[in-house]
Amino acid sequence: MSLRITHLGSGSKGNATLLETEQVRVLVDQGFSGASLERRLKLLDLHPSDLDAILITHHHGDHGGGALIAQRRWGLCVHANARTAEELGLITDLWQPFVSLEAIQLGPDLAVLPVPVPHSGADNVAFIASHQGRRAAFITDLGSWTDELARYVRGCEHISVEANYDRGLLERGPYPRSLKERISGRGGHLSNEQTGTFLAEVVTDATTSITLTHLSDMNNRPHLAESTVLYHLDDRFQGDIHLSMQDGPEFSVFLGEAVDVEKAPEDHAALSLQREGS
Repeated sequence: MSLRITHLGSGSKGNATLLETEQVRVLVDQGFSGASLERRLKLLDLHPSDLDAILITHHHGDHGGGALIAQRRWGLCVHANARTAEELGLITDLWQPFVSLEAIQLGPDLAVLPVPVPHSGADNVAFIASHQGRRAAFITDLGSWTDELARYVRGCEHISVEANYDRGLLERGPYPRSLKERISGRGGHLSNEQTGTFLAEVVTDATTSITLTHLSDMNNRPHLAESTVLYHLDDRFQGDIHLSMQDGPEFSVFLGEAVDVEKAPEDHAALSLQREGS
């Protein structure tokens, strides 16, 4: 069994991504209410109490707003850096601190490396997950990238990255100028074109799947995000590309292999049996 990746939902109303191996289940971000998280996991025949831990990228509500709920309601351990923990008011006894560029060992077969990314008003990180020599990257809420981030993402087998807005839709849209400038600034979000440029820099022959996340309802369209990214990738990428929307989960990625969420309960039941017998 390798690393299974399921986006439970992605966007300004909440984000969470489930990572599963034979030995461990963790969330990357928890930006949903307790009821919403329960409902999304139930579609996968899971419950929040089945989780081993939660990793939080940064404290903004759509990424970390449900972390304290998860601690109080299900006693889950939350991994977060110091500023994120302080901003979210996490329960100290259920908080596991981390610092950037030091690996977090989450179980015998899953480690995660936090890598700093620029995002206004937050100590945001991307996560590079490693499982049996295979790597997957999870990157969101950044208006630009660093050479350091590109170095760690380059060659990952799976890359989840935001494609937040189409520049034309943002410019023509109803947002005030100050908000438009914040979104498109260095500490804001990636446009479709920026995401395509970034992926063209980091995708290699090892990359088999890409998931575009955090699409703006107001300032983006799925077909624009996908077509713009593919234009920049040209013939560099021959794998699968998926889009994670707000009302997930819609699919799982098995490091490149997508499966219908309707089949997921059977898959998760089999995984549970493997975990119990391990």
